This record gives sequence, structure tokens and C-alpha cells, in this order.
Amino acid sequence: MAELILIRHGKTAGNLLGRYIGSRTDEPLCDEGREGLAGKQLPEVERLYVSPMKRCVETAEILWPGFDRKKMQKVTDLRECDFGDFENKNYKELSGNGDYQAWIDSNGTLPFPNGESMDAFKSRCLEAFARIVEEVSGAEQEWIASGKTGIFRAGIVVHGGTIMAILEQYGYPKAAYFDYQVKNGCGYRLTPVEGTRLWNCLCLQ
Repeated sequence: MAELILIRHGKTAGNLLGRYIGSRTDEPLCDEGREGLAGKQLPEVERLYVSPMKRCVETAEILWPGFDRKKMQKVTDLRECDFGDFENKNYKELSGNGDYQAWIDSNGTLPFPNGESMDAFKSRCLEAFARIVEEVSGAEQEWIASGKTGIFRAGIVVHGGTIMAILEQYGYPKAAYFDYQVKNGCGYRLTPVEGTRLWNCLCLQ
């Protein structure tokens, strides 16, 4: 059965400052982010899917330097949430903002002002993941039919919010959205739970 390697991008300057870096801020990795990814050992992959944001593309290129960049597939719906008026700001800068306090009090369930709702964000992430799983399944069957052996793997490099949205729905054992938080450059090795649409989650540091 196919494995999926689901990775959060490396650190950016905004991450270091605790800012809400979403789909409106297309910043690259910072030096610390690149250094943190250097030397990480991950299994080789047959397919590689990425959010189109610079930080994800760059992370994928560092983690799988031998992968043909022309075959890397950018999936728009895997991009981070649109944080609206909170974009590129941190909690200190938002202190005293009534909209921010209301969002905090709602436990993050309110839509981001002039941004994206959590329902809309999660929906597009889940639809994108389902398309990838279907494509990977088909590619694996072709791979096996060609006489190849071993484990067919696909890499997916995305954002922290994207990972949480996917695994809240498809991760096993079942857990809440924020339970699947991972640090920059970390993620999960996913293997299918037989007879279900769920995926076993092994944390990758």
C-alpha cells in the first residue's frame, strides 16, 4: 500500500516573529529555515505535491533534491488559510483589536475578518487531499503493473493549518484539529488503515 509523507514547510521570517502567515504572504524560507532542513533524511518519493507558496516549493526542493522539479505538482487548494485582517501580524500587534479578541473567544471558529472561514479552508484542503489520494492510488497500480516492487511513496509539502485540516478528518487515531500541530520542517508518515479512508499517523521530527 502507498505511503504519504506529509511535511510542513521550513521556517520563514514571519514564523520566527510569530506572525499569521497565510495565503496572502508569499515569503521564502529564512536562513534558519533552510539550515533546519539541511541533512533531514526522508524516504525517496515517486510523486511530489506542494502548495504553490514559495516556502513550500523551496522546502520540497531541499528535502528531495534529486526529484525532477518539472514533475513537482503544485496544488492551489493546499495553500494556507487566508487570515484576512490578521495576515502578517502577531498576537502583540493584534492586542486590543476587538475582532481578534472575538476570534480568540470563539476558539478560532469565527471567520477571519475579510479572510477565509475555517469551514471553507478545511473543505478545499480535504478536497485537494482526496484528489491526491485518488491519483496516488492510480499511479501505484501502474507502478505495480510495470513490475516494480517495494513501497510506492508520495511527498506532500504544505502548511501547518493544511496538515491539521487533513488529519482532523483522515488521521488515525482520531484527534482534534489542534492536536495535529507540528513544528516547521516536521510532519507525518501516513499509511492506510485497511478497510477505511483513514491514515495511520507516525510523527516525523
